Amino acid sequence: MSHRPSALIEELRVHNGSAIADVVAIYKEAHCYEIKGDADKIERAISQAAYYDLAFRKITLVTTERHANKAIRIIPAHWGVMIAREVSGVVVLRGARSSKNSPFFDKKTALMTLWRTELSDVAEGLNIQVAAKANRDNISNSIAGVMGREELSLAISAKLAQRKLGFL
Repeated sequence: MSHRPSALIEELRVHNGSAIADVVAIYKEAHCYEIKGDADKIERAISQAAYYDLAFRKITLVTTERHANKAIRIIPAHWGVMIAREVSGVVVLRGARSSKNSPFFDKKTALMTLWRTELSDVAEGLNIQVAAKANRDNISNSIAGVMGREELSLAISAKLAQRKLGFL
């Protein structure tokens, strides 16, 4: 993506903490970036893919020249791939494959990246009544039942951007 994100979130817990996204860039929609350096095992991205695919519509693996060919072979075809290399002391990123929407995106799983208060705000905007004792799971189910995938992804991104900007 050529334009700047409205927010960057490092180490965002997804799927109730089953995985931690290295960097999530908030554009119109959240874009997950998983980073694997020379010393990392590229295969680990495969085990994490199951979680990221459910929580994000766009995912990109950022890795080094050392892992580039293997990464392109083994990671899901809808994931993007960027190659990082150092040039005169500066890290330069080159796109090797563009990301496509995850066919496994799950609205409820994606909603669970939000805090309860954020979920309540989204529900309120949809005129969904939230019981005082409703938990995140209940609220997520209610929202997922009435929002489309793209609309929901945009709402999640807006809340994540507000969260990040609220802490600056």
